[in-house]
Amino acid sequence: GINAEYMGDFSPIAMAAVVRRIKPLFDRVLVEKIVPEVKTKSGILLPDAVTSPLNEAVVVSTGPGAPKQNGELSKVVVNVGDRVLLPDFGGTKVTIDSKEYFMYRDSDLLGVFSN
Repeated sequence: GINAEYMGDFSPIAMAAVVRRIKPLFDRVLVEKIVPEVKTKSGILLPDAVTSPLNEAVVVSTGPGAPKQNGELSKVVVNVGDRVLLPDFGGTKVTIDSKEYFMYRDSDLLGVFSN
């Protein structure tokens, strides 16, 4: 079988460093995609052509929410550290300190993985 693990530093300290660099506006959510490191039981790394990309990410930062017509904020439904399911297309790529992040609207996210 194949053992799929993800790489990345999703620690609160690493996320806080990114938050200091950019804060999403309105109902935007900044995520870091989880990159699969796929290897066989014997430890052989499989090439990208064999592995399929994951549509999974970790929320790094969120905006305060989008204003409703009455002026109140409609808060973002995800929290920093949540693992979320992304759509196949969309999002805006943002590069910070040579790392790739993606900005989505809260409503574009498809779901939140439970722990």
